Amino acid sequence: MLGDSLTAGLGLLESQAYPALIQQKVDTDGYLFQVENAGVSGDTSAGGLRRLDWALEGDVKVLIVALGANDGLRGLPVSEMKKNIGEIIDRARDRGVLVILAGMEAPPNFGPEYTLAFRQAYRDLALQHRVLFIPFLLNAVGGQPALNQADGIHPNPQGASIVAETVWSALRPVLDQMSASQ
Repeated sequence: MLGDSLTAGLGLLESQAYPALIQQKVDTDGYLFQVENAGVSGDTSAGGLRRLDWALEGDVKVLIVALGANDGLRGLPVSEMKKNIGEIIDRARDRGVLVILAGMEAPPNFGPEYTLAFRQAYRDLALQHRVLFIPFLLNAVGGQPALNQADGIHPNPQGASIVAETVWSALRPVLDQMSASQ
């Protein structure tokens, strides 16, 4: 799971971050897969691209790309984020890795045009690269004070559990297919 602080689990115990919760689901359901948390707090899409080779070391079957939140927080060009994530997808695919793209929303402080372009970039990437797509990683969590830490950005344990369910709904059918073909 290649991501930023949302994936790394900033402010949570390692066992409370959504990748660890996904590992619990993987184990409980008897899948023989190991979840690797390649989340780095503060990372942008460019940082994720620089770390990609490290994240793809070993026998990686599925890559969940959950990057862009920090691009949006910093108001970085949407075109650069789109290019970086597109390259991540292409390079992962070149290695035979199935990619699931998790979308993110930009904060409204850069204006409606930026917010719309940011959201559309993920949809465009998913269509262009024909990858599985989670429209919003923080669906049902973002903007909900009871599900976030005091900073209003990072999920608390309850919010991370909801994020894990969101990701699991996209990942589980993939693992079912991979397990059936082995």
